[in-house]
Amino acid sequence: MPRMANPELPVPDGLVLRPFRGVRFAVDDLAEVTSPPYDLIAENDVRGLLDAHPNNVVRLILPGADRHRYAEAREILRSWLSSGVLIVDETPAVYIYEQTGEGVLQRGIIGDVGLAAPEQRVILPHEDVMPGPVADRLALMRTTEANLEPIFLLYEGRGGAATRLVDRVAATRPPLTEAETQDGLRHRLWAVTDPAELAELGGDLRARSALIADGHHRYATYRALQAERRATRPPTRATRSPEEDALDPWDFGLALLVDVDAYPPELKAIHRVVPGLALDEAVARARGAWQVHEHPDLAKGLTALEETTGPAFLLSDGDSAHLLTDPDPCQLEHAMPADRSARWRALNTSVLAEFLLPKVWGMRDDEQRVRIVHHDPEAAVRLARECGGTAVLLNPLKVDDVLAVAAQGERVPRKSTSFGPKPRTGLILRLLTEQP
Repeated sequence: MPRMANPELPVPDGLVLRPFRGVRFAVDDLAEVTSPPYDLIAENDVRGLLDAHPNNVVRLILPGADRHRYAEAREILRSWLSSGVLIVDETPAVYIYEQTGEGVLQRGIIGDVGLAAPEQRVILPHEDVMPGPVADRLALMRTTEANLEPIFLLYEGRGGAATRLVDRVAATRPPLTEAETQDGLRHRLWAVTDPAELAELGGDLRARSALIADGHHRYATYRALQAERRATRPPTRATRSPEEDALDPWDFGLALLVDVDAYPPELKAIHRVVPGLALDEAVARARGAWQVHEHPDLAKGLTALEETTGPAFLLSDGDSAHLLTDPDPCQLEHAMPADRSARWRALNTSVLAEFLLPKVWGMRDDEQRVRIVHHDPEAAVRLARECGGTAVLLNPLKVDDVLAVAAQGERVPRKSTSFGPKPRTGLILRLLTEQP
């Protein structure tokens, strides 16, 4: 992932990952106090997490709808710290994190990542953000003065020193903590505090850049907090070096870094549901621009979808399935933005957002008109049936395509990717204030 310099911005050498004093739960069953990332928790799942344990982290990351919810999260955090439910590690560390399960092995490094603007080409976003989620996370982080869950970054490590350290630690040392969650994944965490190992790690990462796999809104929040802090903190003293000034905790954010070469991530599809658009109407409108292939059931339709090579979408309401393939090239060319790269224009989510939804069905792919369902096509079909609409099922994008688009400075359409396995929330937290 090449980096490009902007002469108006201070350009870091590369990724900066520094140790921090991790905040961890001191409970008997660690799995019971963890949760998925905040934006993957359905409303009906919150109660189950709350019932799982009185100290489940969901009380911090999704503190409710009351206007005082952010202050309540702050008070809960302080209470857990003072009572010993949460403990702060004495020695700053970077943390090796491993997730294992059936067909799953992912290892990475959790630490304080130095923040950089997108123009600096060090930490590359691949999706745009929405103001609502950023405002929500900003209010939560500002009030609690904490990073409550890490963002997920991918970098091309090419088997370098950082990856060798990760594997060596995981293979030879007892973990600091471990837990097995209900999804069948086992999570293990190690602390690395040795100065020589930290220097080895930092030297290798300085040559890298990273892609935001998950956490665009939280990363935007990190940078908003940093901007607020810089606007209010005193100017650098004459006796203070730039390195010392850069130690402000608001210049960093909690992140998991995974070497995409050593541990290729899963990339799953995010499906759409269009409420109120009947399947018959959706198919009839599509026939003028797509080849339509009918399948007797969802399973056969999904198999056919997986076998396609170009842009394709499976439409279903649970009773039947219709596969759209081979869009009319003239109509497609006219619909796709000319100022985007060929690779961007070929993404199925780009074709969905620029052609199928607006040109064929006369609507935009936005939060008001189109619902989102992560991963599960059957769940999307159930939702379509409930709301009298049509499920639009997609193949996942390819990792190489996402990396290439991001390296060119482009953003894929909203909700195009779901990288995994995502870090489990609650295993490690970070305080922005002076730590006890």
